[in-house]
Amino acid sequence: MKSYLAEMVGTFVLVFCGVGSAVFSGDRIGVLGVSLAFGFALLVMVYTIGPISGCHINPAVTLGLLLHRRISASLAAGYVIAQILGAVIAASFILLIAKGAPGGYNPRIAGLGANGFGLHSPGHHSLLSALVTELILTFFLVFTVLGATSVKAFAGFAGIAIGLALTLVNLVGIPITNASANPARSIGPAVLVGGWALKQLWLFILAPLLGAALAAAAYGAVSVTVRATTLSEVDRLLSNQEGREEHRKAA
Repeated sequence: MKSYLAEMVGTFVLVFCGVGSAVFSGDRIGVLGVSLAFGFALLVMVYTIGPISGCHINPAVTLGLLLHRRISASLAAGYVIAQILGAVIAASFILLIAKGAPGGYNPRIAGLGANGFGLHSPGHHSLLSALVTELILTFFLVFTVLGATSVKAFAGFAGIAIGLALTLVNLVGIPITNASANPARSIGPAVLVGGWALKQLWLFILAPLLGAALAAAAYGAVSVTVRATTLSEVDRLLSNQEGREEHRKAA
């Protein structure tokens, strides 16, 4: 139960800080500022709730870790539910605060930071552009998470790598789709915006999950290759050492 609560709180922080920065001050801090808000929020949460739940706060990350056999299916399902709840609650607070501004706030018109393509893309990018972008960016994010949290990675530095990865994801993705790479982050605002946001939501669930699955497969192939290469190199070094010792004895 504690791990589920940690995932809900962590996703709340990620969405409130990231989407909130876009809604409240996006016109002042720009793409770079919003990207840093997402990245810093994730970095902080990695070190805060990482020891409790592993700090997935993203169904795509949970899927990647599930496919890589680092989490059970039952735990993963609970994580996803908690992540979606955290995102919806965060988006609700963002909307509540935004409506208190002079003139109010209409989420269907202003968007509430929801992800979109076509007319609802910041750059009016097509469905195909959005699909490819989200797939590639989620692949990069999940691949980074799998590598940074590996037992072979430098201990204590995972949060930095993962936070920077999400910053890069947003720098690339915001002009195209408002950057998702996280189904929960997309579901939260879409539920409150309704209309077009719900109609286009399928892409921001499907593409990140496909990207996560590809990342898990790719990292699995790379990690096996690395392990095999390392063992072969060890065997070669040992055989060379034995050969030198035999040559020395013979001399």
